[in-house]
Amino acid sequence: MRLLTESQICEVFERFSAQNPNPQSELKWKNPYTLLVSVVLSAQATDKSVNKATAPLYEIADSPEKMLALGEEKLIGYIKSIGLYRNKAAHVMALSKILVENFGGKVPETREELETLPGVGRKTANVVLNVVFGKPTMPVDTHLLRICPKIGLAEGKTPLQVEQSLVERIPQKYMKHAHHHLILHGRYVCTARNPKCNECLIADLCRKNN
Repeated sequence: MRLLTESQICEVFERFSAQNPNPQSELKWKNPYTLLVSVVLSAQATDKSVNKATAPLYEIADSPEKMLALGEEKLIGYIKSIGLYRNKAAHVMALSKILVENFGGKVPETREELETLPGVGRKTANVVLNVVFGKPTMPVDTHLLRICPKIGLAEGKTPLQVEQSLVERIPQKYMKHAHHHLILHGRYVCTARNPKCNECLIADLCRKNN
């Protein structure tokens, strides 16, 4: 399948931007720490389920210090409705301890430092860098991995390959919001089952349709 040209990619993001100039993460967060925790909790879970669990949690534990004071067993009580909750609780407690001991309780601003935290891989680090610090990163989740090669925006079969292809091909001026435009498109329009091609803003550009 041929990839879209640079001008076609620009047109894709111009249309997305016209419809939604400032797309946001659907995870609810209060500060960099709570976003980091929410992204860790969201692995193999929906944003909606994470938001439901963390709304009361963040009322009492919105910093690594408060999370450590809460303790792992009480944390489990808040997040039990989320898949893999025991592993995730262990990660949250461990990363909170490292943040306090190594980073003064602050969320670091580099991918390398973020990836030293338990439960934080490349995708999670990219989300934090993009959403909190406004950096032009491209977190590739299952939605982007599925739709970007299909549309013709990127090539590759692994998250890293698709990420690198997108970063190389999307003009810098669109990178701040590109991830959110694409994830929302994959979540609500270009769905895995029964994609809504008749409602799609970019149906005429999509390589799958052409």
